[in-house]
Amino acid sequence: MESVSPELVDAFARLLPQLSASAPPTSFDELEAIVSSAATSLIVARDGEQIVGTLTLAVFRIPTGVRAWIEDVVVDEAARGRGIAEALTRRAVELASAAGARSVELTSRPTREAANRLYRRLGFEERETNVLRLTLEAPVDTP
Repeated sequence: MESVSPELVDAFARLLPQLSASAPPTSFDELEAIVSSAATSLIVARDGEQIVGTLTLAVFRIPTGVRAWIEDVVVDEAARGRGIAEALTRRAVELASAAGARSVELTSRPTREAANRLYRRLGFEERETNVLRLTLEAPVDTP
């Protein structure tokens, strides 16, 4: 996606709750930050005129090389089972490879059985690693 439109904001309002019930709505400005960042690519899938899926690819350089992560893959419930997530993932892998990444990583909850089958079928392998998270407090606005 090269620019943010009201259609994209509406699509995220419809799709994001299907991925995470706790995720707050994504604003125009937040989507603009994703789209305009050199480190992220927002990939969308359409069925006719309607956006039915999205995937965010993060590509960044660290001392050991170029890393790539797939994040927040979501396909509308009404459009699942038609290869949309596969097409989104394949496009992300193409972009990551073109950017010089040697691998692409992602995480997926075990309960997302269909997604996990897809990722394994595409060649993703489970890693022996600990995924650790530190939840940060939201910054307090100061006057």
